[in-house]
Amino acid sequence: MKTKVSAFIVLFLMAVGVNAQIDRSKQPEPGPAPKITLEKPGEFKLDNGIEVLVVENHKLPRASYSLTIDNKPIAEGEKAGVSSILGSMLGNGTTNVPKDEFNDEIDFLGANLNFGAQGAFASSLSKYSDRIIELMADAAINPLLTKEEFEKEKEKLIESLKSQEKSVDAVAGRVGGALSYGKNHPRGEFVTEETVNNIEFGDVLAFYEKYFNPNNAYLVVVGDVDISEVKRQIKANFGKWEKSAGVDITIPEPSPNAQYTQVNFVDMPNAVQSNISLTNNVDFKMNDDDYHAVLIANKILGGGFGSYLNMNLREEHGYTYGARSNISTSRWNASRFTAGASVRNMVTDSAVVETLKEINRIKNEPVDSKDLANAKAKYVGDFVLALERPQTIANYALRVKLNDLPEDFYATYLSKINAVTKEDVMRVANKHFKPENARIVVVGKGSDVLENLEKTGIPIMYYDAYANKTEKPVFSKPLPEGLTAQTVIKNYVKAVGGEDNLRKVNSTLVIADMTIPGAPFKPKATTKQMAPNKFKMEVVAEGMGTLMKQNFDGESGYMEQQGRKIPMEDKELSSRKANKGLFGELYMEPSTIELDSKTTIDGIDVYKIKVTKDDNTSYRYYDVKTGYLVRTEETVEAQGQSITNITDYSNYKDVNGIMIPYTKKVTVGPQSFTFDTTEVKINEGVTAEDFN
Repeated sequence: MKTKVSAFIVLFLMAVGVNAQIDRSKQPEPGPAPKITLEKPGEFKLDNGIEVLVVENHKLPRASYSLTIDNKPIAEGEKAGVSSILGSMLGNGTTNVPKDEFNDEIDFLGANLNFGAQGAFASSLSKYSDRIIELMADAAINPLLTKEEFEKEKEKLIESLKSQEKSVDAVAGRVGGALSYGKNHPRGEFVTEETVNNIEFGDVLAFYEKYFNPNNAYLVVVGDVDISEVKRQIKANFGKWEKSAGVDITIPEPSPNAQYTQVNFVDMPNAVQSNISLTNNVDFKMNDDDYHAVLIANKILGGGFGSYLNMNLREEHGYTYGARSNISTSRWNASRFTAGASVRNMVTDSAVVETLKEINRIKNEPVDSKDLANAKAKYVGDFVLALERPQTIANYALRVKLNDLPEDFYATYLSKINAVTKEDVMRVANKHFKPENARIVVVGKGSDVLENLEKTGIPIMYYDAYANKTEKPVFSKPLPEGLTAQTVIKNYVKAVGGEDNLRKVNSTLVIADMTIPGAPFKPKATTKQMAPNKFKMEVVAEGMGTLMKQNFDGESGYMEQQGRKIPMEDKELSSRKANKGLFGELYMEPSTIELDSKTTIDGIDVYKIKVTKDDNTSYRYYDVKTGYLVRTEETVEAQGQSITNITDYSNYKDVNGIMIPYTKKVTVGPQSFTFDTTEVKINEGVTAEDFN
C-alpha cells in the first residue's frame, strides 16, 4: 500500500512556506493544501450481506481483522446490561472448541481475539491467518454461551457497579447522558444493579439471536495478506453465517435542550472535587457541510492544551489539571456538545462562570489568527501522521460507507480544514455551542460548593445519582436540645457492646475479601491488632503473593510494597503511639470532640462529630438510630495536594458480644476499595510476636 503524500513531504512544504516569508509583519497567505490520494481498499461482499474491505501492507508479517455490526443504537430498558454481559461472554470458546482449549490456542499462536456485543477484533502473524479467521468465525457463529458463564459475568457486572457507587465521574457521566437524551433513549439509559438482576440467561441468548448477525456487518482486513487468499478464507468461514430476520429498531427523540441556562446539581458528600460538564444536544453529522469548521472551532475552544478553556481554567487560574470541550457526531440525531473539567470544591462556582465566559467569547469575538493557524496545523499534522498506518486507510473507507460520505471526503480533508475562516468559526460556534440552552451538570459536595454556586445567579435544579429530580439537599438538621458530642460517643460505646466488654478486648483478627475496581483478582486482607496500639495488615493475592504489608509494633513501623520497605514517617508514628486502645471512643478527651451537626448519609440521619487532635481535624459520623459509626473522614496533604480519605462502615454483626462492621469501603481520592469480612476473632489468633 502506498500513499502519494507522506509526513516528510508535508512537513517540507510547511518549512518552505515559513522560509519564504519576506515581510514578517504580515500574516502570510496560506498556500494550497497538499493533495491527498488515498489507495482504495479492495472490496467484496458475501451472499449473507457481510461487506469486506481489504488493505494490503507487507511491511510486517502481521494481519488484523475487525468485525463491525452496524446496528442502530439499541435501548435495553428494564434489562439494561444484557449487551454488556453478552459481550463479556463472547470469544470464550465455541460449541466446537471448549473455553480453555480455545484460549490456550489463541495464546499459543501469539494472537489477540476480543469480542464485544456488536463486533470483534483479531490479530496474529499472517502465517496463522487461516486459523485465526477460523477461530474468529467459529466464536461469532457458534459461541459457547453457558448458564455458568452467564452467572459469573452477571456477578462481575454487579460488583463493578457497586465499585462505582461513590465515583463522581461515573455519576456525572450517567446523569449527564440521562438528562440530555432521556432515560428511555439508548444514549441516555444506564445500567443499574436492579436492571442487571432483571436479566435472565435467556435474555442474553435472545439478544445474540436478534442483534449479533451478518445482516449489517463489515469486516476490515489489514496487513500482510493477499486479497484473493482473504476472499477464500472469509468465504470459507464467515460464509456459513446465516442471516437473521430483520429487526426494526425505533430510536426515540432525545430530550429537548434546556429552555435556559441551568445548573443540574448532584450532591456527592464524598466528592473531593467537583465534576463540571456544560452540555447541549446538537444535530451534527460527519457529512454536514460545517463538519470541518466545527472541528476547528472545538479545537480552539477546548480541544487541546492551548485552548481557551485550558488556558483559562488551568494556566491562568489553576482550578484544574485540564479543561476540555468535545462535540460528537451521530447518524441517529444523538450528538452532544460538552465542555468542562474536574475542579477543586472551593472554586466550583468560579469554574462554571469562566467556562461560560470562554464559550461566549468564541461565539462573539473573532478568533486570533494565530489560534486559527495552530488549530489547522494540529489537524494537518495528525492527519498526515495517521496516513502512515495501514489501519487508517481501512477505517477511513469504512467511515465513508457508514456515514454516507462523498468518495473524496478524505482526499479533500486538508483543503477543507485549511479553508476554514474566522467567520466560519464564529458561525458554527453560534450554531452548535448553546450555553443559553445548556445544562451545567455539577456533581460535587453540596455542603462545600452550593452556597457559592447559588451566588452565580444561575438557576439550580437538584438530582440524585440516577437522574431523578429531588429537593435541595439539607446539610444540617436541628439537633436535639441538650445533645453533646460526649453523649453521641457514649451511645456508640453502648451500641457496640458497652464499656466493660470493649475494655476486655485485647486483640482482634479480621480476615476480609478485598475488591479493587478493575482488578482481575480478588485479594485477601488480614488485619491483626493488639492493645494498646500494635497493628499489622497484609494483603495477599492468589498466585501473586503479598501485594502490600503494613506493620507497627508499638514503637516503630513500616509499609512494604513489591518487596520494598518504607519506614513510617514521624507524624504517623506519633499518631499511632498516641493510641490508647483498640476502640478510640473509650479514650476521647472532651476537649478534642465537638458536635458539628446532624446531617444525612445515603438517606440515613447521622451525627457529625468533629475531632481535633495534634492540629489535625477529622470527622466521624454516627447513625442517629443505631448509634453505630458509619463513616470517618480525614483530609491529608500528599504530593502537594489535599486528599480526602473516607471510610464507610456497615453490616454490623455480633462477635462475642461486640458489634463489628463486616463491610468497610475505603475511598482515597478517586480510588475506592471494599473489604467484605469473612472471619473475626476476638482475643485469639494474635500474639505479640506477630508484630516483630
